[in-house]
Amino acid sequence: MPEGDSIRWAANRIRPVLEGRMPEEIRTPQPRHALDRWPQRLSGRTVTRVEPYGKHLFLRFEGGLAIHSHLRMTGAWGVYAEGTRWRRSSRRAWLVLRAEGHDIVQFDGPVLELMTEGRTRFDQRLAALGPDVLADELDTERFLRRLRADDPTRGIGDALLDQTTIAGIGNMWKAEGCWEASIDPWRPVAQISDAEALSILEYVRPRMRRSGDLGPRTTRHKIYDRAGRPCPRCGATIRARGQGDDNRTTFWCPACQR
Repeated sequence: MPEGDSIRWAANRIRPVLEGRMPEEIRTPQPRHALDRWPQRLSGRTVTRVEPYGKHLFLRFEGGLAIHSHLRMTGAWGVYAEGTRWRRSSRRAWLVLRAEGHDIVQFDGPVLELMTEGRTRFDQRLAALGPDVLADELDTERFLRRLRADDPTRGIGDALLDQTTIAGIGNMWKAEGCWEASIDPWRPVAQISDAEALSILEYVRPRMRRSGDLGPRTTRHKIYDRAGRPCPRCGATIRARGQGDDNRTTFWCPACQR
């Protein structure tokens, strides 16, 4: 699943093409949106902001409308100069906006909706989100308050995936952050000090921001997806096992993560 850095990267590519401009063309090829009349409803409106928040992306238009996207496991955003071949089939495009000689394309949904600004503020799913891990100023008090309200027996690795606690961290950055902080992802939240919890975010934030600014492909994983290989810190064998209700695979070093 694309994590917060991937959404930041998408926003950074879309922003210089679309922000402050009126799209020259808007198409919604996906049959699900055939009757929604987005091209007509957004016609003549300038994009005022391209705004990532956690794993969510908002394209905000003047007049109080916003396109909200969440890519889940399958979706992707692409920005292509006119005439450039898209990286996915055009049959998989859900939204196409043309501006400044570029196509901005959202592929494969699955969450793509046109909302009023009021609904983006009061929608229960969005209002429940925790602080954005990639915000310029991380709201540490709110993060700790949400973390302490969680099940104290829950492993810290699983808790970090809860978007109502902290928005933007996914399975990969959970593993990397716990390893960087030398914290066992299976240790219960009740046994994690505030300083330890914050140290995980302090390790991942600069790496995620760099990935969001330069592209996810610039990121080198130290432990994620490296089960069976030696730990780069202590040389012990990296392990992997499902964790939490969703059984997401957790990678960790049992020797140096305590």
